[in-house]
Amino acid sequence: MASKSVYSLHRNPMLKKRDDFEDLLEERRSSSDLRYALRCYTPVLYKGVTPSKASMLKSMVLQSDQLHFVMKQVSTETGKAVDDIQEEASAILEEMGHRLQLSTVRFFAYTLTKVFKTLFRSICVNEEGIQRLQQAIQEHPVVLLPSHRSYMDFLLMSYILYTYDLALPVIAAGMDFMGMKVVGEMLRMSGAFFIRRSFGGDKLYWAVFSEYVKTILKNGFAPIEFFLEGTRSRTAKSLTPKLGLLNIVMDPFFKGEVFDVNLVPVSISYERILEESLYARELLGVPKPKESTSGLFKARKVLSEDYGSIHIYFGQPVSVRSLSHGKIDRCQFNLIPRHIPKKPTEEIQGFVNDSAYRLVRAQEENMVLKPWVLLASLLLQNHHQSQAFGQRPGLTRDELTQQAAWLRDLSRQYGAFLHWPDHTSPSEVVSSSLSLHRGLVKMSEGRVQLAVEQGGQVNPGEPRTAVTPEEELLNRAVVILSCASYRNQALHVFLRPALLASALHAASSNHKQEVFNSFSFLRNMFSNEFILCPGATVQDFEEACFLLMKTGELQVTEHEVLVTERGQRTLEFLTNMLDPFLQGYQVVCRFLCEEASAALTEKQFISDVRKFIIKHLLAGRLRYSEVLSSDLQKNALAALLRLGAVQKMKGVQQETLKVNKVMVNSLEDTLGGKLPTQKAAVARL
Repeated sequence: MASKSVYSLHRNPMLKKRDDFEDLLEERRSSSDLRYALRCYTPVLYKGVTPSKASMLKSMVLQSDQLHFVMKQVSTETGKAVDDIQEEASAILEEMGHRLQLSTVRFFAYTLTKVFKTLFRSICVNEEGIQRLQQAIQEHPVVLLPSHRSYMDFLLMSYILYTYDLALPVIAAGMDFMGMKVVGEMLRMSGAFFIRRSFGGDKLYWAVFSEYVKTILKNGFAPIEFFLEGTRSRTAKSLTPKLGLLNIVMDPFFKGEVFDVNLVPVSISYERILEESLYARELLGVPKPKESTSGLFKARKVLSEDYGSIHIYFGQPVSVRSLSHGKIDRCQFNLIPRHIPKKPTEEIQGFVNDSAYRLVRAQEENMVLKPWVLLASLLLQNHHQSQAFGQRPGLTRDELTQQAAWLRDLSRQYGAFLHWPDHTSPSEVVSSSLSLHRGLVKMSEGRVQLAVEQGGQVNPGEPRTAVTPEEELLNRAVVILSCASYRNQALHVFLRPALLASALHAASSNHKQEVFNSFSFLRNMFSNEFILCPGATVQDFEEACFLLMKTGELQVTEHEVLVTERGQRTLEFLTNMLDPFLQGYQVVCRFLCEEASAALTEKQFISDVRKFIIKHLLAGRLRYSEVLSSDLQKNALAALLRLGAVQKMKGVQQETLKVNKVMVNSLEDTLGGKLPTQKAAVARL
């Protein structure tokens, strides 16, 4: 169909082989878009079933034994007639259900082709992954699990499956999309079904929703698609997986209603994210714009921008049958009738949780990293260090190119899936990346630096007035957080070595057990921040030791972990990578000990801690404006709640946060002690 992209990654014998890519847009640029949209579309379905009409699917759900059982329960609990509850269930289905129409799909195929050709240089897909998916769809029910970094994700997925003549997925979408009047209905007619962001204790809604998904799955009417992370990641880090939908799609296998279910992790990597500055502003507390059709048309100005390339990698299908072999005793499901809802046992919950983490890790490992990800990491560290040391900011092009080549080689040795053009000089690769991201960098006196001085307005629609120090700080933070989102794309590659580097920095000796204890503490502390599989602390420690030994940075004996002379540079880079997160958690601890009121609620926490951080940043007591990220603050609070240092207390009207100040103080000390002043921050380096 189109030429293959060849990556130097494949020539490195130390790394696992990954599939080659094909650019979908290459053929679209040289042939008729209308002919493409109107072409014959005959996807092969599971066991040759014919797709069901929306009315038939609705009827099957309403007649299911499980839904009837729950409706009777709700009738008994509320005193309402079963017929009234059936009407409620029918109304929920009407609001929720998809109504796939090929004419709407063809309209999207035509329109999206025009949009994609304007926005992107290429949309690259691994063809071997598509072939594996084609096979999987015919054998067992399929669940597609894409990563979620942009609104583009589900449009891209359906576009790719249509292009390759594969069955279009039924997609779980948030109810907020229904607010986009015309577009919301068009999404419904393209396969989207709409669900509430939270169900609370609504037993009937949960029963209708789960039965709807299971009916589609069990009958193989279409692949089901949902985002394991539940929502878009505003930071480009993978989010802790949500387990509700994964539980639902595994349930038919546990109950023996299907022989197997194939789970397919999909990794979508953007060279430049459309929502880049929008995300940064959201993290700084500027409310997310409500989804609306008018908002979509206002966003048309993005069509004049260049967003580089996208890589979509369809991973190996994961068999639930194989995954659960020897871990789950399915006999327990024979003890009660299938239609009676049963809360998952601890064993099942543990299995689903472990599986979710493994699937998100599979997404991470197949994320394609672009050169800009490495440049953003280097420029961020340079920015923080030049501020701390009072040095001239930025790097010359030669310095940046040299450092980028060093980091390219290091990331490859750590197993990164790096798209670094083979037949282009490093200086050209760097120049091309800087040009694409020119809104975040600038050249000043021959040096490349972050464009913080021209930082975007936090509220760009408003007229410019005299800027206060706080507004200036937030404007600069927009650029810092935008850059950090690109650096975050590489965090999964460096995370385990970085935890070990930080553990070595914190441990009072090189004794292996002490370094391991320090590593274990940091890993536990950050398990809400990063994807760290439960129960894999020893495995992660050994992996970090192996990688740093392989590259000559460490010598590990039976009792000691020693840093080699050549290892100093790498370990400094790795500790600097985690430092913003360490300082973020420290400042949250400090806020809770010093300024948290007895009536502090979770909702107030974000606005109050932001004020506290702004005060410390303006006073020069904090180095990293990244700590302004609400995502980091929420993760820090989640960690403290998990560790029992903070507890939620039921109040008269709402829950409040009760802080165990002794424990929080102790955690802050272990994370690195007092909030570093500018001088102390310098001393740490």
